[in-house]
Parts: sequence; structure tokens; C-alpha cells
Amino acid sequence: MPESDLTWLSMLLFLPAVCAAGLLIFPPKWTEAMRWWAVFGAAGTLSISLCVVVGYYNLLDSQLDANGKPGYSVHTRLDARADKAASDAAQPTPRTLQSADWVARRPWLARIDSQYALGVDGISLPLIVLTALVTLMAVVASWKIEESVRGYLALLLILETGVIGAFLALDFFLFYVFYELMLLPMYVLIGLWGGGRRRYAAIKFVIYTLFGGVCILVAMLALYSVNVRDFVDQGVVTQKAEDLARREQITVESARAQVEVRTFDFVTLAKAGRAVMLILSGQEDRLAVKTKVSEEPSKGDDPTKVKLFAPGVDRQVAIERLKAQPICTTDFQYLVFALLFIGFAVKVPIVPLHSWLPDAHVEAPTPVSMILAGILLKLGGYGLIRVAFPVCPWAAAELAWWVGLIGVIGIVYGALVAMGQTDFKKLLAYSSVSHMGFVVLGLASWGSAANSQYWQWGIDGAMFQMVSHGITASALFFVVGVVYDRAHHRDINRFGGLKEPMPLYAGMSAILFFASMGLPGLCGFVGEFCVLLAAWNFSPALAIPAVLSVILTAGYILWTWQRVYLGTNQETQKFPELSPREAVVLLPFAVLAIALGVLPSVLLFNWMDPSVSGWIENMAVLKK
Repeated sequence: MPESDLTWLSMLLFLPAVCAAGLLIFPPKWTEAMRWWAVFGAAGTLSISLCVVVGYYNLLDSQLDANGKPGYSVHTRLDARADKAASDAAQPTPRTLQSADWVARRPWLARIDSQYALGVDGISLPLIVLTALVTLMAVVASWKIEESVRGYLALLLILETGVIGAFLALDFFLFYVFYELMLLPMYVLIGLWGGGRRRYAAIKFVIYTLFGGVCILVAMLALYSVNVRDFVDQGVVTQKAEDLARREQITVESARAQVEVRTFDFVTLAKAGRAVMLILSGQEDRLAVKTKVSEEPSKGDDPTKVKLFAPGVDRQVAIERLKAQPICTTDFQYLVFALLFIGFAVKVPIVPLHSWLPDAHVEAPTPVSMILAGILLKLGGYGLIRVAFPVCPWAAAELAWWVGLIGVIGIVYGALVAMGQTDFKKLLAYSSVSHMGFVVLGLASWGSAANSQYWQWGIDGAMFQMVSHGITASALFFVVGVVYDRAHHRDINRFGGLKEPMPLYAGMSAILFFASMGLPGLCGFVGEFCVLLAAWNFSPALAIPAVLSVILTAGYILWTWQRVYLGTNQETQKFPELSPREAVVLLPFAVLAIALGVLPSVLLFNWMDPSVSGWIENMAVLKK
């Protein structure tokens, strides 16, 4: 029986790339057909992503937790599902593949133990749906692109495959391939279809992104040097020992003592990282061996024990083996965390690694700006949540306050600089720097197990902020594109009075402006409020400037609204109202901005929170 979740996830991943290749069969003059084909590919990807959401919902409801409630079972967490899939594959006779666990593994590069490993949970899936939605709207927004339509649409679809691949990957090497795959399409899209300084902006984007990519690559190589044999199914160790015994003509027992297991698997690396944190913080007595690959906590369990070693492992030998490795040193932890943090922070972006963003936005065509703000920035936040913090939790905990300070600096700096802009796109670019600072602050609000609820608010808020910012930022860049098509400039001071000739445009823009401002009842409020609650309980010194920045945000949003839409301006009186195509792009964003503000639990938290809760449970228990 085929593994249906492998089929669904692979379709979700490769459909955009297949449609990009399909563009090659169209004759050069069939540009309209190419556009509709790209719409079909993007719409199909969105449809598949929604089918995966339904499947994931069914998975959550299929298992009950220790209290008999659905949704929060240990068995539905990504790490438990990934461990079980790996354990099943490691048996002498591999067990039947699960078709509804939404985790799929296949051998890929056996020489380096890298796998084609895909999976979804409540952390990655909202961002995948957001990616599919924004890409579809960007393709529709690209209807006026007339130069090299085939190449332009193909690059958009390849870019979508790269982003979705990064969100789906459970293998670090596979993740890195997709993460870097996005570089070339974005470089070409800015460099060929951008504005007057497009080459400068494209090269600057590449330099910054390559710098971040090299940092991630070095960290990945360092992590690959770790021997993780005590964290994987012991069937893997046995198989490697037998292979070594046959090759070296030694006994299996002697070979077993020499076996080392390297991996790119995120889940396994995270378990090793958590064990290292307990050792470095003087809590190694809490380390324990699992009795089963995946198990619900029971009343007889010691709540102080953290079960990280694989079943069948000798606990004391495993601890000594881990202590003998460089990963169990403070220098290694600080270095690798710094590399990962810088690598992903370039994409967030944080101050001072943000200067590529305004130039890229100003020069990029409108649909590319939509993707850049709505999707690519989220890869930075996702990388911090999925990779940096779980793999190096000791360094993350030690540096949490400083990471939070970096987030606050971005929030305040972005808002202050945005207030001084007269270029509409630059204002939104610096606004993105400010809004993404909340993601960093929420992630940094680390609490102990006793106060884990506050940190969960922070992570929930950071995830919600990424989704809400993806919606509002994408839409607002399209708002700029609409008026640029009519005025042929982006100078805020030369606009004014747009609500008179374009009332529908002004109305939809108002929803999106106020959602970006964080008005209660709209999507921007929910994430920021959760982050501020977490930050206050973590460090009032960080929370206060973040709270005060809300005034700055309201200031530049309202001032921009006043200068662009209110009053009377003879130069804008004859601007035509939104076309049907433009309305089709803006309407879904406006509806979602309202719906997520009114029904955040129904639309997002209900299927995101179980994964965040499991993530918090794994991490918060490590801190005294």
C-alpha cells in the first residue's frame, strides 16, 4: 500500500516546480495561457495545502492525551511521529509505513546519512498555507508583467517550491538545499524585473543572504560531527556494527563499541542539544532512558526525569560519551547558536543586518515585494524556532535576554525610521523590520517549567505575528503597487485624496492599515498582545519599550493614512477605481485580516497550539 502522506507532501512540494517546467511547452506568444497555467499551479498548491490541513486535523483528533482529550497527545507531536517513523524503518524487517502520520522518510544521500525527510506540524503548516496563498495572489498580481513572462512566472513557481521545501524538511541538509534554492530566483526576479537600481539591490540581497547561508552551513557541518548513537533507534547501531564487523573482520561486540552515528535529522539533533543543556546546567541526574519510542506520561513517572536516550541505551555510558564530545562544551554551544542565529536573523531581518531589505523592496516589482515581505522573512523566524533554539538550547537560554533586546531594538528602530520615510515602499520595509522584531522578542521570552505558560504565549504570539504580518505586509505592498500603476511614483507627500476617486480601494486599504497598526479586532493585535504578555513576565525592561513602540506604530500608520487617502488632490481625482483583478487580490487579504482578528482560535490557534505546547514542554523543562 503506498504511503499516502508521502504522496500528498511530495505533491505539495513539487507541483509548483512541475508547473514551472510545464511553461516550457507554451509557444512564446501564448502569454495569456502562461499566466493562467501559473494560476492553476499556484491554486493547485493552495488546494493541496488545505487538504494537508484537513489531514493534520484528523491526526490530532485520532489520538487522546493522558487526560483523554484529543489534540494534545504526545503521539501526535512532530518529534514523536518522526522518531516512530525512523524506528520503524530501522527494524531488521521494516514495519508497515504509516499513511496518516504526516511524516515521510526515504533514503537520499546514503553516504552522508541524509534523507528525503518531510513532515508537518502546527508550526510549519500555517506558514505553508500562507506561502501558497501569497504566491497565488502574487501570480494574479503579475498580470501586467509583459517582459519575459515565461521566465518570470517560472521563477515565481520555483521560488514557491524552495520555500515550501524549507518548511517541510526534517533533514538539515535537505532544509539547507531548499533554503539556498530560493536565492537564485529572487536574485533574478529583482535583477531583471526591478526598478532603476535593481542590480545594486539584487547584488546586495545576494551578499547578505549568502553571508547568512554560510553561517548556517558552518553550523550544520559542526552539528554533523556529533556522534548521536545514543539518541537513535539501536537497530541503526546494530546494523552499522554488523556492517563494520564484516568489513573489518572483527567481532560484532568490538565493532559496536566503535560505531559512530552522524545525522542531519532535526529531531535527533534537538534531543542531543537538550541532553547537553541538562549536563552543562548541572542537571545530568535528570537524564533518563526511554522505555518506548513514544509514550504518554503516566502517574508513576518521576516528573523531574527527562527521557532523551533511546530505549536499550546504557544511561551512564551514554552520558560519558556525550561529555567527551565538543558539543558538550560551552564554546561549541555559543559558537553554533551564534552562527545559526545570525544566519536566520539575516532573513528576519534584525538590526543591523536589515539594510538589504529596503533596497530590495524599493527595486523589486510589486508581486516580488509581496513574496519577499509575506513569505521570505518568515523563513528567518521559522529557522530560529525549528533549528536554532531546539538544537542549542543551553546557549539560547543563556543569551535569551540579549536575543530579546535585539528584538526590541528592531521594533523601536524600525518604527522610528518608518516614521521618517516619504517613499511608500521604504516605509513598509522598515515597518516589516519593526513587526518582525516581535517574533524575536516572543521567542526569547524563555520561562522555566513553572512559568512555561508565559513562554507559550510568546511562541504562540510569534507564530501568529508571522502569519498576520504575512497577510498585511503582502497586501500593503500590493496597495502601493495599485497606486504606483496610476501615479507612477511612490512619494507619500504627493498623494492625498485617494478615498474620493477610489472608495473601494481606500476601504480595503483602511482594513489592512489598521490591521498592521494592531487595532483590536484585526489580525495584527493578537500576535503582538501575546508577545507583550510573555515579554512582561520575562523582563519588564524589555516589555516597556516594546509596548511604547505601539505609539510609534500608530503614529506612522495614521500619518501615512492621512497623507495618502484624506483631503483633496487634483492630481489624483481622475485615478480609476480598483479593477476586478486588483479587487480579487486585495479581498482575500482584507477578509483574513478581519477573520483572524475575530476568530483567532478557530482559524489558527486550535491546530497550531498543540505543536507549540509540545515544543514548550520539551524546552521549558530544561530550565531550573
